[in-house]
Amino acid sequence: MNPSTAQAEVIVDELIRRGVADAVLCPGSRNAPLSFALHRAELAGRIRLHVRIDERTGAFLALGLALRSGRPVPVACTSGTAAANLHPAVLEASYAGVPLLALTADRPPELVGTGANQTIVQHQLFGRAPRLSVTLPVARAGTDGELTAWRASVARAVGVALGAAGGGRVGPVHLNLPFAEPLVPDVPGGYDVSEPVDGAPWPAPALPPAVADAATLPLDPSAPTLVLAGGVPAGPVPGLPADLGVPVVAEPHSPLWPRALRTGPWLLGSPALERLRPAQVLLHGRPTLHRPVARLLADRRVAVYAVAGTVGTTGPEGAELPPSVRAVGVPPPLRPPPDWCSRWERADAAASAALDRALADPATPVGLRLAAAVVAGLPDGALLVLGSSNPVRDASLAARPCTGLTVLSNRGVAGIDGTVSTATGAALAHGGPAYALIGDLTVLHDLTGLVVGPYERAPELTLVVLNDAGGGVFSLLEQGAPEYAGSFERVFGTPHAVRLDAVCAGLGIGHRRVDDLGGLADALAGGSEGVRVLEVPASRAGLRAGHAAVRAAVDAAVSDAGVSETAARGGGSHDSS
Repeated sequence: MNPSTAQAEVIVDELIRRGVADAVLCPGSRNAPLSFALHRAELAGRIRLHVRIDERTGAFLALGLALRSGRPVPVACTSGTAAANLHPAVLEASYAGVPLLALTADRPPELVGTGANQTIVQHQLFGRAPRLSVTLPVARAGTDGELTAWRASVARAVGVALGAAGGGRVGPVHLNLPFAEPLVPDVPGGYDVSEPVDGAPWPAPALPPAVADAATLPLDPSAPTLVLAGGVPAGPVPGLPADLGVPVVAEPHSPLWPRALRTGPWLLGSPALERLRPAQVLLHGRPTLHRPVARLLADRRVAVYAVAGTVGTTGPEGAELPPSVRAVGVPPPLRPPPDWCSRWERADAAASAALDRALADPATPVGLRLAAAVVAGLPDGALLVLGSSNPVRDASLAARPCTGLTVLSNRGVAGIDGTVSTATGAALAHGGPAYALIGDLTVLHDLTGLVVGPYERAPELTLVVLNDAGGGVFSLLEQGAPEYAGSFERVFGTPHAVRLDAVCAGLGIGHRRVDDLGGLADALAGGSEGVRVLEVPASRAGLRAGHAAVRAAVDAAVSDAGVSETAARGGGSHDSS
């Protein structure tokens, strides 16, 4: 067996011994040794292989598989720009805490800087985003003793991806693999890679101490306390006691969302906050959706503490803690004032009733009504992937938190790129009905994510696409204000004339247009095997005014419920985006 083939076989074998169950492969020449080794492992029933023609799509597919399963998933590609196309997914994995393994084939070092084809400097290509970046030595003839070193490198990579370094932060790892020719298998012999040298996997680095060993946070158990919850790293994450007894404001992709106040994001942006303001905040995960949350975390009148195991650490790589966090640890039992908690409950009930009235009004923006209807219409045990632009915000603002639903979103860096592929990977790992709520620009940004070859596993995935022919999220931001109307449509609205039905026909996937949200439940229930698109048309006209109208209705209802200050004292921004 030639050296490159032997090295690839050892790498794949050790990945599998480390618990890797899925791998993504993108075609290329320099990564041929890995391609043959992965295919051989698939034929032996040792791994599930997913092949994609586009490296960016492949990387986000691997990210989705890892995000849903919590297990490390490698994506293997050839050298040059192919490797560079993994970068967006590596960044998302870094900031979201997902164990993605980037395996980039490379030219031998003697070819770098010589004008050799498809050759760039790939060592530390992804900067400081990976938890670990390692370039393996080139396998050469007569280097049988390197088998142990190869296995040790793979063991270290998987261990670090699962949090054995970097303060216990789960995240991506980059293994750069220079392969020398020949790149294809030859006659057997020369290496025995069927077993590790000592008959067992190489010892992996020790994982960090359990969260249970973390220090108890110095909270005042009797002070008014609010939990703010956002996205957490992939895999098992510590929760909070079921009888915590404090209000929870959570984003839909937080594991605490089923326990959250329905209208928490609206309440934090309303004058009611002056009466409901907590003395301390318990941070669970990384909330990123709403500006009122960020303002509360930055409020010097509020003491902020974070739950160990749910957040990153300070530093230049990965998601960082807000600077206001005073300590990270395990919360003690909390006993906030009952009257303060009841004010939150009354405010939430009043705001929720106002929100329901608004959602029944056809004048309310379609995005809000659609998000509420999708969450309410999904079967128990379903997976829902929310697009990182308006869909995840619409769900946070309008949907009713529920149990029996797994919700994911790429909020590490919050880009829309790769969302279709992330949803596909998550659906494949989920193993049951899966749905994604995304916008038209998001699906156009990742059309190659819909290209699934005839040999590949097709997920049971329904893409609900809100098509407002452009970038609706910008209508709700500063650039969407009337004074910028002269520039808005050209450089922010970015309209297009793409017919999604024709695109779906060309890709060979199902398409159905849903013009009336009253028929959405039937459309969601009418699924079949494979991927399908439910297109919901909408207009961006009036989006900003529609959100403002809902905001006014919620604020008025909370005020009438007797939990807010007078309008004169309220003041402040009402922005919930």
